[in-house]
Amino acid sequence: MVKLEWYGHSYVIVECEGGVRIAIDPHDGASLNLPSYRSKADYLLVTHDHFDHNAVEMVSVSGDIVRWRTGRINLGNVEVEGLPSYHDKSGGELRGSNTIYVISGRIRIAHLGDLGHPLTSDLREKLEGVDILILPVGGVYTIDAYEAWEIVKELNPKLVLPIHFWLPGSTMPLDPLERFLLTAKTRRLRVEGNSIEFSPEELPEKTTTIIFEKLPRR
Repeated sequence: MVKLEWYGHSYVIVECEGGVRIAIDPHDGASLNLPSYRSKADYLLVTHDHFDHNAVEMVSVSGDIVRWRTGRINLGNVEVEGLPSYHDKSGGELRGSNTIYVISGRIRIAHLGDLGHPLTSDLREKLEGVDILILPVGGVYTIDAYEAWEIVKELNPKLVLPIHFWLPGSTMPLDPLERFLLTAKTRRLRVEGNSIEFSPEELPEKTTTIIFEKLPRR
């Protein structure tokens, strides 16, 4: 089984088969006027050096903290690949670089971080066959709802987890999730809490968007 936990914005924890927990892009809550969440993980991945993705102090980590590293990375018995990309459409001139992380296993998962441009042919080839696609949809600083939907259509994942969109109370001026939902022609899976588990056999045949209805209490 693979478990996904979402703690708002781009803060995700992936529990891989075998129980290895990998946290990605934690925020501190207060800087965004959102609840803050402290968690535990075996490893921590950070896609880029911006305050709303790099609050490493929020995660108690027993293993390595990996900051925007590209290439193949072994986290215990889990293989991860960091793919270079940019935070904007100007080759990083506006907002810098961004690392996409692909977690391999029987279920292949990609977290796109703050991707700010359409997929290049190289990225498309590297991301082909991803089962769970975690991608920003809120625009302004990243790809917007339409651009995110174009990527979903290109990669045809089993599951889509939208991240980096406006949440009630947030001071981050992003588009709300509804804009992506109006654009994306996928099935929807509404989850009452903030986590969900899947085995490879339980993955849907047609692309399905996960919508977490509630963040956990602090």
